[in-house]
Amino acid sequence: MTVFGIQSDIIWEDRFANFSAIDAMLAGAGPIPADSLLVLPELSTSGFTMNIAAVAEPKDGDSALYFSNLARQNDCHVIAGIAGQGDSPAHGANEAVCFSPEGSEIARYRKMNPFTVAEEEKYYPAGKTPVVFQIGEWSVAPLICYDLRFPEPFRQATAMGAEILVVIANWPIVRVDHWTTLLRARAIENQAYVIGVNRSGSDPNLQYPGSSLIVGPKGEVLAQAGSDASVIRAELDREALLQWRRDFPALSCLKAH
Repeated sequence: MTVFGIQSDIIWEDRFANFSAIDAMLAGAGPIPADSLLVLPELSTSGFTMNIAAVAEPKDGDSALYFSNLARQNDCHVIAGIAGQGDSPAHGANEAVCFSPEGSEIARYRKMNPFTVAEEEKYYPAGKTPVVFQIGEWSVAPLICYDLRFPEPFRQATAMGAEILVVIANWPIVRVDHWTTLLRARAIENQAYVIGVNRSGSDPNLQYPGSSLIVGPKGEVLAQAGSDASVIRAELDREALLQWRRDFPALSCLKAH
């Protein structure tokens, strides 16, 4: 599978401007092979805003329609962060949504660990459980930003069969070393591919380092972005992942539970 990480500089609370920016980035990325996976950051069409009234969208909202069309036009899967509607008018849902090459929504994951330092939980209540779904032969689990600091949802997703762990983020520049270190750690401990796609640029509150990574199941860095808006790509080899799990059966403990 070919994976593309779309490290965008998210335009604050302006989904239509972000659609245009994503289109421009992909136009400069070269041909996208069929059956690829495109991954975009957390809250990729709004930025990390607590202005729920301005950005929360229904399941068939503008962002969902845009990413559905993007997947269909490129004959690929798309995982993107969207501000969904929560369980009350005052709440949103910080979600990772996956669309199929036919444009259908096939999975929706809600962030399990809101960023308490910013009181995110007051605006985007936590999700309950990981989500694992299929892209062809691959089992994929999306996670979001602050989830990365907690090994438990990654381990739970791996126990559910995940082979690719996708982490979408608005991770600030002051903790960039934590970002890159933890992405590699999650790959090593779960013997999984990890796709970490962060944003670049700045918003009214924070600066962001980019530094998106695609990491192999032994912790090797397959692709890494710099600080600017950019697209990274890597080829994932499922047989190599399965062989590593056979050769070094560190996950055998999961089967005992």
